[in-house]
Amino acid sequence: MKTLVFRLTLLFQLLAPFSFAQRNAGLKALLNKNSEFIFPQTPDKVSTALGVKTVFYEDANDQPYAKWVTKSGMELYSPLGEDKNINEIFFVIPEDIVIEVEGLPFNLVMNRTTSKQSALKFRREKIRRENLGEDTMFPKGTKLSFKKGKRIITLMFDSKSLLKSLSITTDFIDASVN
Repeated sequence: MKTLVFRLTLLFQLLAPFSFAQRNAGLKALLNKNSEFIFPQTPDKVSTALGVKTVFYEDANDQPYAKWVTKSGMELYSPLGEDKNINEIFFVIPEDIVIEVEGLPFNLVMNRTTSKQSALKFRREKIRRENLGEDTMFPKGTKLSFKKGKRIITLMFDSKSLLKSLSITTDFIDASVN
């Protein structure tokens, strides 16, 4: 019996780092001293900071985009302006990835920061709160959005109130847009 307990204890100790794994987004070079994303950026700078290749593609409206899939599984994407610069950026973690990703703008952590924590953190801003419907990216989740300087910050949380999406844009975006 003692050997079974010992083996189980050893097994759980070995598995613990993987089940609660946390990764850094690797964005430090792209953030200012207040942990805010610096605009404009270029796809090359983002690619270098993340250590991954840029994937270029066009959406259904022939709008050019750049996309990066980090080693942690988090995805970043951005529409490209006429000058190919980045003036808006989106950070998304797929539902099936349970890893926590820290080092995001505003010191947020994907899969750990909650909507309550965010509302408290940004309480000085005029926060718009919206419950997400079944036809949205995160059914039964929550969307918080507010203006910070010239940018609109949108945080989307899943039904468990965990941060799954962060966008920094120049205009408000409808929750049903994927």
